[in-house]
Amino acid sequence: MTTESHAIDVAVEPALQWRDRVRAWSGTAAYVRTTDILMALAAASLPWSTTALAVFMLLWLIAVIPTIDWEQFVLDLAQPAFALPIALVALAVIGLAWSEASWAERLQGIKPLSKLLLLPFLLGYFQRSQRGLWVFAAFLASCALVMILSWIVLALPQLRFAHTASAGVPVKNYLDQSQEFALCAFALALPALTALRARQWRIAAGAGALILLFIVNMLYVVSARTALIYMPVLLVLFASLHLSRRATRLLFAGVALASLVVWTTSPYLRQRIADVGIEYRAHDTSGIASTAQRLTYWRKSVKFITAAPWLGHGTGSIKQMFTQDAVGRTGLDAEVINNPHNQTLNAAIQWGLVGVLLLYAMWISHVRLFAGRDLVSWIGLVIVVQNVTSSLLNSHLADFHEGWMYVIGVGVAGGMALRARRPEKIL
Repeated sequence: MTTESHAIDVAVEPALQWRDRVRAWSGTAAYVRTTDILMALAAASLPWSTTALAVFMLLWLIAVIPTIDWEQFVLDLAQPAFALPIALVALAVIGLAWSEASWAERLQGIKPLSKLLLLPFLLGYFQRSQRGLWVFAAFLASCALVMILSWIVLALPQLRFAHTASAGVPVKNYLDQSQEFALCAFALALPALTALRARQWRIAAGAGALILLFIVNMLYVVSARTALIYMPVLLVLFASLHLSRRATRLLFAGVALASLVVWTTSPYLRQRIADVGIEYRAHDTSGIASTAQRLTYWRKSVKFITAAPWLGHGTGSIKQMFTQDAVGRTGLDAEVINNPHNQTLNAAIQWGLVGVLLLYAMWISHVRLFAGRDLVSWIGLVIVVQNVTSSLLNSHLADFHEGWMYVIGVGVAGGMALRARRPEKIL
């Protein structure tokens, strides 16, 4: 051995020893449990605080990196569910090249999708972790607390934790709250049904009571109208997967009867539906209505897309396109936005047909993760279908709150679904 190679070995040996110590430490039960708790805390903080979520996600990522089998991680990237989120972010990075927006707007255009980079890490980790249900339980408990507070602040608005524009919303906004409550209600549907079939009356009653409280809050206190679109979709999906034809007929009959009762007893819901027509008629006059705004944004977006259909106008170009089109206009036509309130249009304006194809390919790959009939597959399917359906009226994959619900939910449930197929890989 030469003097030079000996010197290299002496220099490398401490690093190898440190690596081995880290690997041994990260494989201990206490370390793994702490990592799982960090993800559960991230899920619990999602309804409350963007800062707490960011902190817990960062701590989780730091904790999980030493546990990664990088050889297996590279092999996993061959799967569409792992690779397509990265491909979508990569397209956004490449799209900086042909964007004519300012560099600040270009970089801002990458930010909404950057959270997708965590999906492969979540999928990989929860293939090995046995505590994925902790994450969902923490999120459910947190949302249940928000729901209880929603009823309280409806009666006592001064108790709201932050200034919110809507009554009955203790934190954040009614859009985020509706997304949370609907997810929890439909995720609980299968445990309630399973307990009912097993004659576990207490569990069935508890799950049923929570479902009822979440739904009633949305129908009588505050809800996003988008929820009224995706909730029937989720209901049909649940019936088709988990109910017999007779049970499906009984369910739909009960829902029809309940809908009639709600319609006659909820002035809030009637007003929310009636506002759609009022807002649509405001399209050419007031210019202050969400329905009219969306129609205008969509019409303009289609025009922008036809001008660059294949690769779009580049990352961060949405605001620039609306700014250019607003010159010399008034009312709604003069509004400048960076969100067309439709995820497909959001992708198409920036990255054209290529971006849309990647977006839909990613959604489809994640739907395919949840082909089973078990609880984890049902939760994952609800998360994906809710995001896809709500993204017809919003850019929910790019939005902070709904986007993180998707990333955490699909990452945890998807990893658990993959572990069920490869049960030997357990932490």
